[in-house]
Amino acid sequence: MTNRNPHSATAPQPGRRSVWKNIRADRELYLLLLPGIAVLLLFKYTPMYGVLIAFKDYSIFDGMGGSPWVGMDNFRKLFESDDFLLVLRNTVEISLLKLVFLFPLPIIAAILLNELRQLAFRKAVQTVIYLPHFLSWIIISGLFIDLLSINGGLVNKLLGSFGIEPIPFFLSNAYFRGVLVTTAGWKETGWSTIVYLAAFSTIDPGLYEAARMDGAGRWKRIWHVTLPGISPVIVLMLILRLGSMFTGDTEQILAMYNSTVYKSSDIIGTYVYRMGLGKQEYSFTTAVGLFESVIGFALILSGNYLSRKYLRRGIW
Repeated sequence: MTNRNPHSATAPQPGRRSVWKNIRADRELYLLLLPGIAVLLLFKYTPMYGVLIAFKDYSIFDGMGGSPWVGMDNFRKLFESDDFLLVLRNTVEISLLKLVFLFPLPIIAAILLNELRQLAFRKAVQTVIYLPHFLSWIIISGLFIDLLSINGGLVNKLLGSFGIEPIPFFLSNAYFRGVLVTTAGWKETGWSTIVYLAAFSTIDPGLYEAARMDGAGRWKRIWHVTLPGISPVIVLMLILRLGSMFTGDTEQILAMYNSTVYKSSDIIGTYVYRMGLGKQEYSFTTAVGLFESVIGFALILSGNYLSRKYLRRGIW
């Protein structure tokens, strides 16, 4: 007969014991996590209960519990709507434009700042390019409306001096997306360089010395030392950017667009705003938001999978 230890059923596992030992050893640090966890639970996870609205015919008078279930009817309405197909295409196209033209800019700006040897000049440049980040989209919208206005705008005045007809930047579907990409780049490029500038500190200075001794010039050192050194951060930021592609900078477009450019600039976020608050179609717009979140999550998973497969690195 096999002898059994009477305490074996209740004895803590070694792995579990080591976890609790680590928690006790660093209990002050874990206590500091509690406010952040509480905020995360309160403002991120608790509101997820509202996702049920997407599967109901929600009425503010009946409340969540009293509103009848409609199953997937809101999603069928969503995919059969011509308006939604338009805003989905606009969202993807605008996000791709920003990804292609704006994602490399902070990397380039950070590399150029890193190459500056005069510390005072470098700090001055950093301050100047950081400032637009702290301006709201309302202020930036007013600023660029004045600059690009047909009547008295500085840009159209300059174009007129060369004999070029005034361009209705904010009233033309052909030009409005360019305005969106340009203003987003002007506002966020400088601030986004912070992540890459911090990543430069992880590169071993000895690699630069070795490259210099091998006769590598400045551009070769950037290509063979700097870019490989910050490539994990670039991959991380790219994956996170893919996950936010369907948000499309709703605040920016709400501040800038108008009914004449709906065809080229109405995205999922603005569509939800108009339909949810304007027409009070809460169930339908919740279904739209849920669809947007699921696609964003799928993009993060796909980006991380492809990154681990081909680049041998990812978020997890």
